[in-house]
Parts: sequence; C-alpha cells; structure tokens
Amino acid sequence: MVRLLYLLVALLQAPLTGIAQDEPTDFLSADFHKGRREAVRELMSANSVAVFFANAVRNRANDVDYVYHQDPNFYYLTGYNEPNAVLLIFSENQEVAGVSNDEILYVQERDPRAEQWNGKRLGIEGVKSKLGFATAFNGSAFKDIPVNFEQFDKVLFFDFENDFRDSSDEADLFDLIQTFKTKAKYPADFDSSKDRFYSMITSTDVENSANVAQVLGRYLSRDEKLQEDELINGFVNAEDDKLRSEIKEKVTLKLEANNLNSSMLNEIMATLRETKSAEEMVLLKKAIEISAVGQVEVMKAMHPNMSETEIQGVHEYVYKKYGAEYEGYPSIVGGGNNGCILHYIENNKPKVGEELILMDLGAEYHGYTADVTRTIPANGKFSKEQKQIYDIVYDAQEAGIKASILGAPFQAPGEVASKVVTAGLMELGIITKEEDARIYFPHGTSHYLGLDVHDKGTYQPFKENTVITVEPGIYIPEGSDCDKKWWGIAVRIEDDILITKEGPVNLSAMAPRKAEEIEKIMKQPSPLDKFELPTLK
Repeated sequence: MVRLLYLLVALLQAPLTGIAQDEPTDFLSADFHKGRREAVRELMSANSVAVFFANAVRNRANDVDYVYHQDPNFYYLTGYNEPNAVLLIFSENQEVAGVSNDEILYVQERDPRAEQWNGKRLGIEGVKSKLGFATAFNGSAFKDIPVNFEQFDKVLFFDFENDFRDSSDEADLFDLIQTFKTKAKYPADFDSSKDRFYSMITSTDVENSANVAQVLGRYLSRDEKLQEDELINGFVNAEDDKLRSEIKEKVTLKLEANNLNSSMLNEIMATLRETKSAEEMVLLKKAIEISAVGQVEVMKAMHPNMSETEIQGVHEYVYKKYGAEYEGYPSIVGGGNNGCILHYIENNKPKVGEELILMDLGAEYHGYTADVTRTIPANGKFSKEQKQIYDIVYDAQEAGIKASILGAPFQAPGEVASKVVTAGLMELGIITKEEDARIYFPHGTSHYLGLDVHDKGTYQPFKENTVITVEPGIYIPEGSDCDKKWWGIAVRIEDDILITKEGPVNLSAMAPRKAEEIEKIMKQPSPLDKFELPTLK
C-alpha cells in the first residue's frame, strides 16, 4: 500500500509530457501565444515591464466556486487556463536568476492532493513543454522575485478590481498581487481613472488641448471623485491654452512621482485584439456557426408550450454537442414583454404562448465567443404587427451590415440602422418625433467580438479582419405611449460580421433572418419532437 502511494505521488508530480491525455487538439498553438507576447513587447516603451495577472477564483456559495474562467488577456498571451499566476513581459532582456530573459511566467505549483480533487496542473514543466515558455517558476517564488521594479521607466499593469479572496494558499492571487504592490511601491491612494486622464493630458499637444478638455469635461460631469481633483478640474475649466500648458506641466510632475501606468496596457491589448489572425478566426467561426446551428434547431423545436428555460436548454445542448466549453455570456431568452428587458437572463417564464421569442445567445469555443440573436414567433407565424416591427429591424440590420466596410467609422452601422428604425417607427405612428426613436431603440448597434463578447478594440475606422456585431432592435414595453396593439413586441436581430477588403461577411448567416425563411424552417421536424420525459408530480 505504501509503495502504491509513493507511485501515485510520483505520477502526479511527473512532467505532463509523459502522460497521455484525451483532450481537444484544436486549441491555439504555443507559437500563437508567443507571437502575441512579442507583439506586446514591440508596442511597449523602452525600459518597461508589463505585468499581467490571471483571473480570480470566484465563490458561488459556501464551499462551491464558479467554474473557473481565465482572464482573456492572460489567455491570449499564454494559453494558460489556471488561476494564481502572473506573467511578466520585459521590453528588453533582463538578467533573472543568472539567465537572460524577456519574459517570465509564475504558475500554480503541482500538488498531488489538490490535483486529486480539482484536476491536473501544468506546473513548471508543463508550461515549458506545452506552452513553450523558456522561463517559469512556481508562484511561491514570486515573493523573492529578483527584479527591481524601480529600475524601469514604466511598470505597465491593469489596476485591481479587488474582487478576489485571500485563501490559505500562500501563492494565491491575493498574495501575488500583494507582493507586486509591495515591490512596485503601489501607492495606497492610486487611482486608475485619474492615471488614465492624467496620461491623456500629458500626451495632448497645445492645438488639441481644448478638444481633450471637452472630452474630460463629459467624464467629470458624471464622476464626483474626479470633480475633486484640482488638476483635472483646472485643465477642463482653463480659459486658454497657456493655462492648460501650465497644468500639463504639473500633471507631468505628478505622473513622474512613480513609474506605474495602468492605462497603456489597455491601449496595447485593444490594438492587438481588435484584428484577428487566421488561427483565431478558425475558433471564432466555429463558435459562431455552433451558435447559428443552435438558433436553427430551436426554430424547428419551438412550440407555444415551451418555457423560456427549455428554449435556453436546447440552445446550450447544441453548444455542448459541438464541444463548446461555455456560453460566452448569460443566455437571454425573452418571451413577449420579457424581450423588452435588454439583458433579461431570468428565462423563467413557464409558457411562451403566442408571443415573439427574443433569443440572444452565443457559444464560447476554446475561449472565443459568438453573439447571435434571432427573434421568432413561438407559434411559427408572425402576426401582422409582429411582422411590421420585425421587417423594420431587418431592414435596419441590412443597412448596418452594408455600412460595415473597411475604413468606415465604427459608428457607421449604428447611424444608418438608427435612421431606418426612426423612419419605420414614424411611418407606423409609434412615434411622432424623430428623437423619440431612442425610447424604443436605446442601445448601440455594434461592438467588437472575440475572446470577450464585448471584445477589446480601438473604436477607430474599421480594419481588415475585425469582427463586429450588427444588432439593431425595437422594444415596445407594455404601457408604452403608443397604440396598445404594439405593446410587448420586442425584436432584435444580431449577426457577427467580418470586415474584409471585399466587403462585410456575415459569419452567422447559417441562421435565417428573413421572416418568411424563419416561418419556413419552423415547419420542419425537429429531432426533439419525440423527446419526452416522465411527468413529475
């Protein structure tokens, strides 16, 4: 028995390269992640270090945690899917532990008992052999990191949300962050918002200072904490460029008081993640196509006696059938008036009846998430009023997709979609003033898509190989100031669009959008038609 125990421990501590594991083989390659780290390094200023922390483990209730999900930036740069880790990227090689390095990864230590309960850890050897890191240490070694953060002109990091716990593990995220704060001399009063606005001020030339002051003024009006800052206030309210230049000098001195920068990394990651590589597109397209198939299968299976929860379950079953690990965001299935709640996630209506069902869901496949919305009649046939609203949204989306071309402003799809919605609502008599269209179409039309459902990007004119959504909608809640016949109608149509030199490509086109096509596919039989469960008392 003792010999068996020793053997088990030895196996658990052995490098993963010698252990056969059944797992998907289509993850992003180690070369991809290495290339992304090199791209970060190219955008860093000289004599700087970028520090990235893994996502926190978050508690669901009592001794049960939520399923762990890695921070998208951390995954993008490492491929590492475990908590309690920190990545350092140096702008130039540094001598660390007698070895010249331009990056270091600190990871969870292998632990036979922990792995028995929660699964194998990669450990140092795993991240070297599987993820391609030349230099890796256990997280416990971070407290003795032989790197002097004060030697750098800039220490780049994302500021902390403080939404993590301190566990008994002495190398958990809490301890890693505390070590960093101590070694980097993180001020107790550090404010990432002020840091970002200070950076905007210092990087502004005289000619544009008035415009930047106007932008800062909008933020200032919404944030009481910023209103207390004399420098930002002074810059916003300065009467001339000379006074703004004087304030700029004071801001520069304040920033130079330490070398911490919590705004530059966001700009770097937004620039890199906005456009997708061919390797990324394979995974993103798969996530989108899985989600489109889910919409199609629900159209076939739909009937008035279904609940919102059951509809959600059919979508998510399709995701799992294709091997998608998660949903990219909480699934939205709103019947009738529930569809007027933009982020409705209760999905607990017992019976959808004769209403429209708004279904906004997306599969997440190997980190990349889709975002596809269809609105369909539960009984398989749009009523006159439902179709009138639906067709306005469809026309608005068509216009928005056509406007999603290389070099167009990011706002272009929204601007044309809004015009179509406004004209349609006016024609139906639902509104009498154009400005009232925002009552029934209160959200933007597009966002970036990738590792996050609202992915990082620069919001500059469209670049090649960018993926966005185009998702106009009309929502008329019960009690609205219009004819009662429109009440409870909610329509959103959302597709995932790839920007190319040849024009926009609808990656989710597999799921029909035209009202007539939806009605046609809803007449088709479903594999679930014969799936019946016992009645429970």
